[in-house]
Formats: sequence, structure tokens, C-alpha cells
Amino acid sequence: MSLPKTYKTLISTVTEDGQLRMEMVEKPMPVPKSDQVLIRVEAAPINPSDHGVMFGYSDMSKASNEDGALVAPIPPMGMRMMKGRLGQALPIGNEGAGTVVAAGDSDAAQSLMGRTVAAMGGGMYTQYRVVPVMQVLPINEGNTARDGASSFVNPLTALCFPETMRNEGHTAIVHTAAASNLGQMLVKICKADGVPLVNIVRKDEQVALLKSIGATHVINSSDDDFIPQLIDAVHETGATLAFDATGGGRLASDILTAMEGAAARTPGAYSIYGSIHHKQVYLYGSLDPSPTMLTRGYGMAWGVGGWLLPNFLAKAGMETAIRLRQRVANELTTTFASTYTDEISLADALNADIVARYNAKKTGEKFLVNPQL
Repeated sequence: MSLPKTYKTLISTVTEDGQLRMEMVEKPMPVPKSDQVLIRVEAAPINPSDHGVMFGYSDMSKASNEDGALVAPIPPMGMRMMKGRLGQALPIGNEGAGTVVAAGDSDAAQSLMGRTVAAMGGGMYTQYRVVPVMQVLPINEGNTARDGASSFVNPLTALCFPETMRNEGHTAIVHTAAASNLGQMLVKICKADGVPLVNIVRKDEQVALLKSIGATHVINSSDDDFIPQLIDAVHETGATLAFDATGGGRLASDILTAMEGAAARTPGAYSIYGSIHHKQVYLYGSLDPSPTMLTRGYGMAWGVGGWLLPNFLAKAGMETAIRLRQRVANELTTTFASTYTDEISLADALNADIVARYNAKKTGEKFLVNPQL
């Protein structure tokens, strides 16, 4: 097929005068090298993990449009945090899917010509993207680019939670913001794999949603008796590992409190240092940007740390990564199916009113960018 000489892509820049500027630019069409493919991007999700590069530490409540670009002021502290990216036009969009329209001369690259593939190569809010063959996941026949757009971030994150659990010697999991697309995937994974799971949500309708897909333990953090309910669920499952998508506030501390409360129900010798079994909460998101608050009322055998998918996969090794990616491909329209409330163009992604909606990161609302619109 004949390709255009140029293509459009979105970039984000921190300017010297204290502004975040996200805009659409035109670039010359790239030519794939031997082990690369050129993807005509047809679907790319907006995940919370994309917002860091898109908006950084800017004040998005004051975002506006200027000459088609999205512009937002950056407070002094934000400028200090982002001084390393001053003047850099960064590509945005972690993952996406589309059709391979050109390929390098290697056998692996040529075998993907005309195939629908997903990729996690960064810079996916673009009409065309060159990526190495090793970063490509071929989509099974009959599945579309929309089906495969979210093949990496949410599915692999959800799959790696039980992997982390097993690697660290835990036997059950607590998960927050559990009604998200990722959370629903985790419910299905844990049900299929026999992993006890405690889900924390914020609304009664989210409780009903997760129950409808097979979740056993779903706790509403808005309930007055949230902590007693959580202690009961943690005691029943034996969960000593949690993954927290909120990041800020007291939720991580509340989970550790519940784990200690559950441990106290098992008779044993009293210790001023609390239970001896290690309790771990990993923060893997920042839905709540406020400081993480720890009350430290749960003994001394506990930890709070960060968890990032690429870091885990790097430690897990290629064999594990290939195994997990194949499971995603095989269960793309079942376990790992994603739903989208809005499909927008590249230009729409810069509209301040639309940005305010997807930047709210509301559970149950997920935006898909279609660069071909």
C-alpha cells in the first residue's frame, strides 16, 4: 500500500516559561529497520499511567486551548520536579494496536506484514509508529485493533500481581480501586487460578459489578464499618499482600491495620512488636495525589513500597514475559477484554473540555484514542 510522506503525532513539552504544552505535530514517515515494523495505529487507550508524561505536575484545573494546543500552567514546585524535561518534546501513549503496513527485511518482521498487532512502545498517540519486533504482540485472527489496544498495561499488571504473590511467599491479595478494567481482570484471573482476593471499591454499584463477575470478597470503603469488614475478609483469605492504585491518603495504612487485626485473631504469644508474618502493601498508582499517611499501628513486620510493571518483568525474565503475553493473546476477548466509554481523535485528546473528563480518572470511564479519525 502507498503510505503518506508525513504523519501526525501528539507530544508534551515543559516550556522554560512554566507551561505544560501538549500539541499535535507532523513528522516525516519513518522507514523500519531490519528487525522493526511500521504500525498504522488504530486504537490506543488512555491509562492513568499515561497522564504523568502528558500532564506532569501542571495545574490541569487551569488548562485551556491556544491555537489547537493544550496549555496548562506549572506551579514552582512542579517546575522543580520536571526540570529534567525542560524543552523536550516527549511522545505520549504507552500502548496501542493497529495494522503492520511496512516491515524490515528480517524473517520475524516480514511475518507480521498485514497482521493486526499490539505494541507497548511509547509514543502510541500517533498515526504511525515504528517498533522493534520484540515489542509486538500479534493479535489472534478474528480480533480487532480495538480488542487488542489494551493488551499490555492492564492485562500484564493484573497477571503480575499473582506472580508477585507467589514469588514473595504470600497466598492471597488485597486490591484497591478494584472496579477498574484492571480490577475486573484481576477478579477473573484470581477466580480461574484459585487465588483468594479481597477487592476494595468506593460505591455500592461497584460492589454489585464485581459480585456479578464472580468476586467473593468486595468491601466498600465508604461504609461506616469498612475496617471491621476488611479485617473479616483478610482473616478469611489470609491476605498479607496488597496492591494499592490510589497511592495517597490512609488506605494503605488501613489495609495494614486490617492485616494486623486479622493476625491478632490467631492465638499466639503476645509481642509488643505485633505479628511476625510480614505484611506488604505495594503502591502502583496515584489516583489520590495527596501524601501517603501511615499510622504505624500494625507492629513491625510490614512494608510499603512502589511497584512498576516494567521493573517486575525485567526481574521475572523473558520466559515469564512470553508466557504471560501468550495468555493475554489467548484470553483477549474474555479475561482481558476492555470496555471504553469514549472513542476520540488525536485532536479531541487536546480539547480542554475532553481532557478534563479523561483526566478525572473515574472508575468505569475509559477513553480510547483512534488516531485515524
